[in-house]
Amino acid sequence: MIKNNVTRLLEQRKIPHQVFELPGEKLGAEKTAELLNIPLEIVFKTIVVTRPERGKPILAVVPGTAEVDMKVLAKAVGEKKVKATTQREAERLTGLQVGGISPLALINRGFQVVIDSSAEEFDEVHVSGGQRGLNICLPVSDLAQLTSARFARISRSPN
Repeated sequence: MIKNNVTRLLEQRKIPHQVFELPGEKLGAEKTAELLNIPLEIVFKTIVVTRPERGKPILAVVPGTAEVDMKVLAKAVGEKKVKATTQREAERLTGLQVGGISPLALINRGFQVVIDSSAEEFDEVHVSGGQRGLNICLPVSDLAQLTSARFARISRSPN
């Protein structure tokens, strides 16, 4: 079983969770849902978003069935405009590989976390465990509390 800072934090705080090991490449939400045989709606992906001015980058956590609506996200965080990063920028800002970026691995690292409010429809969701090949299922309330996240309807169906 894979152990890392995320799994140790969850164990230390006695937060109920399940750890799933997956192939160690960048999989994406669809492939993760398929491999774990779970609905895509409960697999949440983390998108790194920057502000035009200086300020904390944002981690937008949205369901695998959707994409981030940048206009709505900007409004939710009090900005006129925000922009998704490239994969390279996301890796530079987080220190994590794309496919392993997790709000749980970036606690206290200066990121503002916004979780799509569709997550509130579920008791538990799946997120990356902070490295490729590691997926964690945990209660939505614990995810929000640990990451100091707020909920907002920030996703839309892909065109």
